[in-house]
Amino acid sequence: MSKVLMKGNEAIGEAAIRGGCKYFFGYPITPQNELPEYMAKEMPKRDGVFLQAESEVAAINMVYGSAGAGGRVMTSSSSPGIALKQEGISYIAGAELPCVIVNISRGGPGLGGIQPSQADYFQSTRGGGNGDYRLLVYAPATLQEMVDLVMDSFEVADYYRNPVMIVGDGMIGQMMEPVEFREPKKRDLETKTWATTGTKGQRKPNIINSLALDPAKLEEHNFKLQKKYNEMEKNEVMYENTNIENAELVIVAYGTTSRIVKNVIEELKEEGINVGLIRPITLWPFPTKAFDEIPESTKAILSVEMSLGQMVDDVKIASNGRWPVHFYGRTGGMIPEPGDIKSKVKEILGGR
Repeated sequence: MSKVLMKGNEAIGEAAIRGGCKYFFGYPITPQNELPEYMAKEMPKRDGVFLQAESEVAAINMVYGSAGAGGRVMTSSSSPGIALKQEGISYIAGAELPCVIVNISRGGPGLGGIQPSQADYFQSTRGGGNGDYRLLVYAPATLQEMVDLVMDSFEVADYYRNPVMIVGDGMIGQMMEPVEFREPKKRDLETKTWATTGTKGQRKPNIINSLALDPAKLEEHNFKLQKKYNEMEKNEVMYENTNIENAELVIVAYGTTSRIVKNVIEELKEEGINVGLIRPITLWPFPTKAFDEIPESTKAILSVEMSLGQMVDDVKIASNGRWPVHFYGRTGGMIPEPGDIKSKVKEILGGR
């Protein structure tokens, strides 16, 4: 299959359509605007529906309705827009409906700015809405990985009857790279007998909601959800370990930040300093087992982020006191510089 040079946001849209997306509801916000623009142009030509909602709140509730009817549906936004969708995301998770949500993150808090950021880690992995719910959260580092994960995410969402979130940042949305569109990994999916497709007088109506006024029944529902989340933790963890063998220090970084770190690793290798990388591909479930591959030669761990340390808590939990954990980050749309990361590594290793 031939490769095509595409901008990130447009590649996401094409991957979604090829992954089976039939419905897209969204609202404009920088730096993801090319994605709904692409969907507006392509969906009607390819037996799909595009609708620009009047707000982010309206868009996520349209997703709720479409998912409830059994449709493969996606929405996208950037950080403050995703914040507005949180109530609807909690409803969708509570109602056990599959959908795909794309966040091309920007700096905050509040309206912030339009430059890339990873400061939505808490929002993505802890749940910005109410209640005991989880999203499966992917964090691709390249456009090819983004395309592959977008295509797969519709199958994963249907398999678990759960929202899947894909977190990129302004860089991955705006950069251009060659991509190829492969066939998504098919899963053994059950027929959506739960969907509200109309009874035609042949069965009892399906009812979809997230309301349970009886606390015992609501607790039972939450236990059912938790069992599903436990299965995700068991089966859906994804990560990449690079140059771990004999590493003096291991850096943990994800998304586009991990690409900067890989360059740093090569530069430090030329100076005789061996540094490894753990790159979470799923932010939730977090790849704690990746830390079991860290060798005895490792003296410390460094979490590098485009935030003020939102992932570092998970890094500390995963390291479980086996190594000291350090942090380096930039925020507000500023990107970590290779030279600054190198200086931090040398500082931790005793000024080498």
